[in-house]
Amino acid sequence: MYDLSVILITKNEAANIRECLQSVSWADEIIVVDSGSTDDTVSIAKEMGAQVYQHDWPGFGPQKNIALSYATKSWVFAIDADERVTDKLRAELESVMREGQAAGYYCPRLSQFCGKFIHYSGWYPDYVLRLFKRERGRFTDALVHERVDVDGRTEKLSHPLLHYSYVDVTDVERKVTHYSDAAARQMYERGKRSTSVGAVLSGGWSFVRTYIVRLGVLDGAAGWSIACMNARTTYLKYRKLAALYDAT
Repeated sequence: MYDLSVILITKNEAANIRECLQSVSWADEIIVVDSGSTDDTVSIAKEMGAQVYQHDWPGFGPQKNIALSYATKSWVFAIDADERVTDKLRAELESVMREGQAAGYYCPRLSQFCGKFIHYSGWYPDYVLRLFKRERGRFTDALVHERVDVDGRTEKLSHPLLHYSYVDVTDVERKVTHYSDAAARQMYERGKRSTSVGAVLSGGWSFVRTYIVRLGVLDGAAGWSIACMNARTTYLKYRKLAALYDAT
């Protein structure tokens, strides 16, 4: 068909995985690497025709490289379980794969926060490199905020990838905890340091940057909530970094 492998990593994504896989069901193969789901993620993925592999969790970048190692097609599209490919984006992906003018392509990503799509707050267009030639791309080994490094020219697509990123307040708090833990560990391993004062100042600046500099105020109440979330995540990651040094 399109000589395309879709790859994604999962853990307890039963609420998302079916719609995600339906949006890429036209691909030649779908690779799912799961890190110990205790819900119906694996059974749903298999039902949807995906090849499912189990691996312990080593961090985002390493896990996505494991998924990439199972891909066999010329092109790879990396997607997260809470993302969806629209019909317009699919048509654009098909077009660029036929033409093959670049080694990688960035998708603009339109994200939803607690039921509202966000157009400011530094969230849009939020270009993410998701389509690339398999032999020309690899994920960085970052534990969080990984990216694809591509050997060759890249281009930007015009139709957005939909991202249902934060469902409710419980989901927000879970991700704040998860990302701040991973970011603190990553900074610690890179030799970075922090103090309690530095954590407070960094968190405050994160709020100002999101709400004022990046025009989060134009997103209304959601923009305020995102600014608060970013401030809390930033404060926690630096506080946890300081705690890691205190414990050694």
